[in-house]
Amino acid sequence: MNEVFRTLSAEARARLCERAEPDWVAPMLATLTDKRFRDADWIFERKLDGERCLAFRDGAEVRLLTRNRRPLNGTYAELVEALEREHARRFVLDGEVVAIEAGETSFALLQVRMQLDDPLRARATGVAVYYYVFDLLYLDGYDTTALPLLARKRLLASALALRDPLRYTEHREGDGETFFREACRRGWEGLIAKRSAGPYAHHRSPDWLKFKCFNQQELVIGGWTDPEGTRTGFGALLVGYYAAGELRYAGKVGTGYNADTLRALAAELHSLEQARSPFAADAVPARGVHWAAPRLVAEIRFSDWTRAGRLRQPRYLGLRRDKDAREVARERP
Repeated sequence: MNEVFRTLSAEARARLCERAEPDWVAPMLATLTDKRFRDADWIFERKLDGERCLAFRDGAEVRLLTRNRRPLNGTYAELVEALEREHARRFVLDGEVVAIEAGETSFALLQVRMQLDDPLRARATGVAVYYYVFDLLYLDGYDTTALPLLARKRLLASALALRDPLRYTEHREGDGETFFREACRRGWEGLIAKRSAGPYAHHRSPDWLKFKCFNQQELVIGGWTDPEGTRTGFGALLVGYYAAGELRYAGKVGTGYNADTLRALAAELHSLEQARSPFAADAVPARGVHWAAPRLVAEIRFSDWTRAGRLRQPRYLGLRRDKDAREVARERP
């Protein structure tokens, strides 16, 4: 048994499960809440604005996978190399890949890397990426997911060096209210509150909660409008979410694009064009509209929802490749 396990209490060691390293682990997902609290039984981590990534190392082999099992080794080759330099030979990690601009994580900047799977092209962008690791799910022959969260984080800090571009995700204990106010003042997306004694669940759980400083979520692209004036590519995206198996219309998103985004995204949209609206029974303004097969998922920031279920002041942040369109639902506290 790895020596770091001896730092655990006898009760925690009893929760270790000896097993072969898994090929895949379904990630734990957080539940949105509008309540902020302080509680000695909870810890609070920064909500990072990046791409969820699970890292698997089995001897010489390292694999990076998104939450929907898309491989990322070519996209983030320098993270693979950093994980290969770790002394531990067998582990499974959970974390978030981010790009940093002006000291803050930037999903828009990460887009430059997210869309590439060739290591040479990815490095040539000049966009540096970091892997913020926040959980340890497997180590040297033992499944650690039944351990309390804080025990898993202690093992993580002890077993891995996590030198740049790998980083350990720091946390605070107890006072989520003060930390949340600080996070919003600093322009962060928000916090993740986690029950400190909770095991790692392979589904969305109330033991992990999202505190958001502003509204942001994934939405499905179901069409676009013609550009007007000097604009090229398209005018606005038509986006929606799934409810009871149907794609519901959430509104038009006309801001957040630069010239390169307009050109590249227009090409993808035209390849998905179809004759009929993918939206259910919702009325969509038909002037200058084109429909698209609902396969692309966009990250959208907005101020609020209207009573009619439309977005207020939406802004496009980028495409998500780590979530299937059929999984996109409207997030409600």
